[in-house]
Amino acid sequence: MKKTLCVLLSAMLMLGFSGCGSLNNTAKGGMIGAGGGAAIGAGIGALIGKGKGAAIGGAIGAVAGGVAGTLIGKKMDKQAEELAKIAGAQVDTCTDVNGFEAIKVTFDNGILFGFNSSKLGEDAKSSLDKFATSLMNNPQTDVQIYGHTDNVGTRAANEKVSNARATEVKNYLTNAGVPTARMTSQGLAYDYPVASNDTEAGRAQNRRVEIYITANEDMIKAAQDGTLQ
Repeated sequence: MKKTLCVLLSAMLMLGFSGCGSLNNTAKGGMIGAGGGAAIGAGIGALIGKGKGAAIGGAIGAVAGGVAGTLIGKKMDKQAEELAKIAGAQVDTCTDVNGFEAIKVTFDNGILFGFNSSKLGEDAKSSLDKFATSLMNNPQTDVQIYGHTDNVGTRAANEKVSNARATEVKNYLTNAGVPTARMTSQGLAYDYPVASNDTEAGRAQNRRVEIYITANEDMIKAAQDGTLQ
Protein backbone atom coordinates (compact mmCIF):
# COMPACT_ATOMS: atom_id res chain seq x y z
CA MET A 1 0.00 0.00 0.00
CA LYS A 2 1.42 3.33 -1.03
CA LYS A 3 1.20 6.13 1.53
CA THR A 4 0.59 9.76 0.57
CA LEU A 5 -0.43 12.81 2.58
CA CYS A 6 -4.01 14.06 2.52
CA VAL A 7 -4.99 17.49 3.72
CA LEU A 8 -7.95 17.45 6.12
CA LEU A 9 -9.96 20.67 6.26
CA SER A 10 -12.75 20.72 8.82
CA ALA A 11 -16.03 22.57 8.41
CA MET A 12 -14.92 24.90 11.21
CA LEU A 13 -11.93 26.02 9.12
CA MET A 14 -9.49 24.11 11.30
CA LEU A 15 -6.54 22.58 9.43
CA GLY A 16 -5.12 19.16 10.08
CA PHE A 17 -3.13 16.47 8.30
CA SER A 18 -3.66 12.75 8.02
CA GLY A 19 -2.09 9.80 6.22
CA CYS A 20 -4.04 8.84 3.14
CA GLY A 21 -3.38 5.32 1.93
CA SER A 22 -3.54 4.89 -1.83
CA LEU A 23 -4.39 1.32 -2.84
CA ASN A 24 -1.96 1.28 -5.75
CA ASN A 25 -2.50 -2.06 -7.51
CA THR A 26 -2.26 -1.56 -11.25
CA ALA A 27 -2.32 -5.32 -11.83
CA LYS A 28 -6.00 -5.25 -10.87
CA GLY A 29 -6.66 -2.49 -13.39
CA GLY A 30 -8.44 -0.44 -10.77
CA MET A 31 -6.32 2.67 -10.57
CA ILE A 32 -6.06 6.04 -12.29
CA GLY A 33 -3.08 8.12 -11.25
CA ALA A 34 -1.45 8.35 -7.84
CA GLY A 35 -4.05 10.51 -6.10
CA GLY A 36 -1.54 13.01 -4.71
CA GLY A 37 -1.81 16.76 -4.98
CA ALA A 38 -1.80 17.41 -1.24
CA ALA A 39 0.67 20.25 -1.71
CA ILE A 40 -1.89 22.07 -3.83
CA GLY A 41 -4.56 21.65 -1.20
CA ALA A 42 -6.57 18.72 -2.50
CA GLY A 43 -6.91 15.13 -1.36
CA ILE A 44 -9.30 16.59 1.19
CA GLY A 45 -10.98 14.61 3.94
CA ALA A 46 -13.44 17.40 4.75
CA LEU A 47 -14.36 20.29 2.47
CA ILE A 48 -14.95 23.88 3.49
CA GLY A 49 -17.04 24.58 0.40
CA LYS A 50 -16.93 28.40 0.55
CA GLY A 51 -17.94 28.46 4.19
CA LYS A 52 -20.92 26.16 3.71
CA GLY A 53 -19.26 23.47 5.80
CA ALA A 54 -19.56 20.44 3.54
CA ALA A 55 -17.89 18.10 6.02
CA ILE A 56 -17.06 14.53 5.07
CA GLY A 57 -19.45 12.40 7.06
CA GLY A 58 -22.16 13.51 9.46
CA ALA A 59 -21.04 14.69 12.89
CA ILE A 60 -22.93 12.67 15.50
CA GLY A 61 -20.76 13.28 18.53
CA ALA A 62 -18.99 9.94 18.22
CA VAL A 63 -15.50 9.51 19.65
CA ALA A 64 -13.06 7.67 17.41
CA GLY A 65 -10.59 5.18 18.76
CA GLY A 66 -10.66 2.00 20.80
CA VAL A 67 -12.60 -1.03 19.65
CA ALA A 68 -15.13 1.01 17.64
CA GLY A 69 -12.43 2.73 15.61
CA THR A 70 -10.67 -0.57 14.96
CA LEU A 71 -13.85 -2.31 13.79
CA ILE A 72 -14.81 0.55 11.46
CA GLY A 73 -11.26 0.66 10.11
CA LYS A 74 -11.35 -3.05 9.28
CA LYS A 75 -14.77 -2.68 7.62
CA MET A 76 -13.58 0.24 5.51
CA ASP A 77 -10.32 -1.48 4.57
CA LYS A 78 -12.23 -4.51 3.31
CA GLN A 79 -14.52 -2.38 1.13
CA ALA A 80 -11.60 -0.28 -0.11
CA GLU A 81 -9.83 -3.41 -1.35
CA GLU A 82 -13.01 -4.46 -3.11
CA LEU A 83 -13.47 -1.06 -4.75
CA ALA A 84 -9.86 -0.97 -5.96
CA LYS A 85 -10.69 -3.80 -8.36
CA ILE A 86 -13.08 -1.53 -10.31
CA ALA A 87 -11.66 -0.22 -13.55
CA GLY A 88 -11.07 3.53 -13.44
CA ALA A 89 -11.33 3.87 -9.66
CA GLN A 90 -8.53 5.29 -7.55
CA VAL A 91 -9.13 4.37 -3.92
CA ASP A 92 -7.71 6.11 -0.85
CA THR A 93 -8.49 6.00 2.86
CA CYS A 94 -9.02 9.24 4.77
CA THR A 95 -10.65 10.39 8.00
CA ASP A 96 -14.23 11.61 8.41
CA VAL A 97 -15.51 14.41 10.63
CA ASN A 98 -16.03 11.94 13.51
CA GLY A 99 -12.42 10.79 13.31
CA PHE A 100 -13.24 7.38 11.82
CA GLU A 101 -11.65 5.88 8.73
CA ALA A 102 -13.44 6.73 5.48
CA ILE A 103 -12.97 5.85 1.82
CA LYS A 104 -12.35 8.29 -1.03
CA VAL A 105 -12.91 7.03 -4.58
CA THR A 106 -11.78 9.26 -7.45
CA PHE A 107 -13.03 8.81 -11.01
CA ASP A 108 -11.22 10.70 -13.78
CA ASN A 109 -13.76 12.60 -15.88
CA GLY A 110 -11.96 11.31 -18.96
CA ILE A 111 -13.35 7.92 -17.95
CA LEU A 112 -16.73 9.08 -16.67
CA PHE A 113 -17.54 11.78 -19.22
CA GLY A 114 -16.60 13.13 -22.62
CA PHE A 115 -15.10 16.61 -22.95
CA ASN A 116 -17.44 19.29 -21.59
CA SER A 117 -20.18 16.69 -21.22
CA SER A 118 -22.21 15.34 -18.32
CA LYS A 119 -23.40 12.24 -20.20
CA LEU A 120 -21.95 8.99 -18.88
CA GLY A 121 -20.14 6.72 -21.30
CA GLU A 122 -20.69 2.96 -21.45
CA ASP A 123 -17.37 2.16 -19.72
CA ALA A 124 -18.30 4.54 -16.91
CA LYS A 125 -21.67 2.85 -16.50
CA SER A 126 -20.00 -0.54 -16.17
CA SER A 127 -17.69 0.80 -13.44
CA LEU A 128 -20.53 2.53 -11.63
CA ASP A 129 -22.63 -0.66 -11.73
CA LYS A 130 -19.87 -2.43 -9.79
CA PHE A 131 -19.54 0.56 -7.49
CA ALA A 132 -23.29 0.50 -6.79
CA THR A 133 -23.15 -3.21 -5.97
CA SER A 134 -20.44 -2.56 -3.39
CA LEU A 135 -22.50 0.24 -1.84
CA MET A 136 -25.59 -1.96 -1.62
CA ASN A 137 -23.54 -4.76 -0.06
CA ASN A 138 -22.35 -2.29 2.58
CA PRO A 139 -25.53 -0.43 3.58
CA GLN A 140 -24.24 1.15 6.81
CA THR A 141 -22.54 4.03 5.03
CA ASP A 142 -23.29 7.48 3.67
CA VAL A 143 -22.03 8.66 0.27
CA GLN A 144 -20.99 12.16 -0.78
CA ILE A 145 -20.29 12.91 -4.43
CA TYR A 146 -18.27 15.94 -5.58
CA GLY A 147 -17.67 17.12 -9.13
CA HIS A 148 -14.50 19.05 -10.00
CA THR A 149 -13.30 20.86 -13.13
CA ASP A 150 -10.18 22.53 -14.48
CA ASN A 151 -10.07 26.33 -14.64
CA VAL A 152 -10.82 26.71 -18.35
CA GLY A 153 -13.91 28.87 -18.93
CA THR A 154 -16.00 30.99 -16.60
CA ARG A 155 -16.82 30.15 -13.01
CA ALA A 156 -20.50 29.93 -13.88
CA ALA A 157 -19.82 27.41 -16.63
CA ASN A 158 -17.56 25.30 -14.41
CA GLU A 159 -20.02 25.34 -11.52
CA LYS A 160 -22.74 24.19 -13.90
CA VAL A 161 -20.75 21.30 -15.39
CA SER A 162 -19.33 20.16 -12.03
CA ASN A 163 -22.82 20.12 -10.52
CA ALA A 164 -24.23 18.30 -13.54
CA ARG A 165 -21.55 15.60 -13.38
CA ALA A 166 -21.96 15.02 -9.64
CA THR A 167 -25.74 14.86 -10.06
CA GLU A 168 -25.46 12.47 -13.01
CA VAL A 169 -23.35 10.07 -10.96
CA LYS A 170 -25.81 10.26 -8.05
CA ASN A 171 -28.78 9.65 -10.35
CA TYR A 172 -27.08 6.68 -11.99
CA LEU A 173 -26.29 5.10 -8.62
CA THR A 174 -29.89 5.71 -7.52
CA ASN A 175 -31.20 3.97 -10.64
CA ALA A 176 -28.79 1.11 -9.96
CA GLY A 177 -30.42 0.54 -6.58
CA VAL A 178 -28.53 2.69 -4.07
CA PRO A 179 -31.06 4.53 -1.83
CA THR A 180 -30.94 8.20 -2.68
CA ALA A 181 -31.31 9.08 1.02
CA ARG A 182 -27.77 7.80 1.56
CA MET A 183 -26.27 10.17 -1.01
CA THR A 184 -25.57 13.85 -1.54
CA SER A 185 -23.98 15.54 -4.55
CA GLN A 186 -22.30 18.90 -5.10
CA GLY A 187 -20.23 20.63 -7.80
CA LEU A 188 -17.11 22.43 -6.62
CA ALA A 189 -15.97 23.92 -9.95
CA TYR A 190 -12.18 24.48 -9.95
CA ASP A 191 -11.68 25.36 -6.28
CA TYR A 192 -9.89 22.13 -5.27
CA PRO A 193 -7.26 21.24 -7.89
CA VAL A 194 -5.04 18.19 -7.45
CA ALA A 195 -2.55 19.36 -10.09
CA SER A 196 -1.46 22.52 -11.86
CA ASN A 197 -3.95 24.02 -14.30
CA ASP A 198 -1.02 25.40 -16.33
CA THR A 199 -0.65 22.17 -18.33
CA GLU A 200 -3.12 19.95 -20.18
CA ALA A 201 -1.96 16.95 -18.16
CA GLY A 202 -2.68 18.82 -14.94
CA ARG A 203 -6.06 20.07 -16.15
CA ALA A 204 -7.01 16.50 -17.07
CA GLN A 205 -6.29 15.38 -13.49
CA ASN A 206 -8.43 18.19 -12.12
CA ARG A 207 -11.46 17.12 -14.17
CA ARG A 208 -12.70 14.42 -11.85
CA VAL A 209 -15.47 13.14 -9.59
CA GLU A 210 -14.65 12.25 -5.98
CA ILE A 211 -16.91 10.03 -3.88
CA TYR A 212 -16.54 9.75 -0.12
CA ILE A 213 -17.90 6.76 1.79
CA THR A 214 -18.32 7.29 5.53
CA ALA A 215 -19.71 5.30 8.43
CA ASN A 216 -23.32 6.20 9.18
CA GLU A 217 -24.91 6.27 12.62
CA ASP A 218 -25.93 2.60 12.43
CA MET A 219 -22.38 1.46 11.68
CA ILE A 220 -20.93 3.59 14.45
CA LYS A 221 -23.46 2.25 16.97
CA ALA A 222 -22.76 -1.34 15.93
CA ALA A 223 -19.01 -0.70 16.27
CA GLN A 224 -19.49 0.82 19.71
CA ASP A 225 -21.61 -2.20 20.72
CA GLY A 226 -18.94 -4.54 19.36
CA THR A 227 -21.38 -6.18 16.91
CA LEU A 228 -20.08 -4.75 13.62
CA GLN A 229 -19.18 -7.55 11.24
